[in-house]
Amino acid sequence: MKQCIDSQNLHRRLRKIIGQVQAIDRMIDEDIPCEDILSQINAAKSALHRAGQVVLEGHIQHCVRDGIEHGDADETISKFTKAVERFANMI
Repeated sequence: MKQCIDSQNLHRRLRKIIGQVQAIDRMIDEDIPCEDILSQINAAKSALHRAGQVVLEGHIQHCVRDGIEHGDADETISKFTKAVERFANMI
């Protein structure tokens, strides 16, 4: 997987998401209004979705391309379909 994606970019995104989730946890203890907490949850969800897009884009650019050019195209397409289904279930 490391060869498929920009791992530094993905780690940076995930650290930001972890910080967002920790902030949400603190908001609960600070008795922040529910609508503000929901807004932050939505922001974290969007950031996690974008991280999934980064992984999927890397998968397409490296794994799918390599699999079609040098491997079994049918197996590559099957794995790609599964990856897209998993990504779509994140929404």
